[in-house]
Amino acid sequence: MSRLLPIFLLSFMMFPVVWPASAQDTEEVLNAADEAAIQDVIVSQMEAFKRDDAEAAYAFAAPSIKSLFPTPEVFIRMVQQGYWPVYRPSEVTFVEASFVGTRPVQRVRIVGENGQTVIAAYIMERQEDGNWRISGCYLLPTDEIVS
Repeated sequence: MSRLLPIFLLSFMMFPVVWPASAQDTEEVLNAADEAAIQDVIVSQMEAFKRDDAEAAYAFAAPSIKSLFPTPEVFIRMVQQGYWPVYRPSEVTFVEASFVGTRPVQRVRIVGENGQTVIAAYIMERQEDGNWRISGCYLLPTDEIVS
């Protein structure tokens, strides 16, 4: 867990999000089609990571992420260094989708190669063409270890 806290803090600095003052999710819910589309984007990016396909993984990032990491190579290095559980998960389970403020957040339970479990909170952004892209990911540590 001690390794995950710095990753969480780094991700918080790299992907700022305006959280509501109460930090409570609103009552909005995603419709089934949007939830499925969001999950497809996350799975597709993880599959690209498994293939070490930086360009394909980068394609699922929102423009705000691309402005911070201007090339697929820079983006993939950042993920490898700060998001190893997302880069090489051994188990992935979609938990819940909700809204934080006006942004959809898909929570994903990820078991890393070392058995440590994290919750990855993917902040999603709908693009003008209607497609969903990932505009941030926060790793939230848990005490759960899967052996």
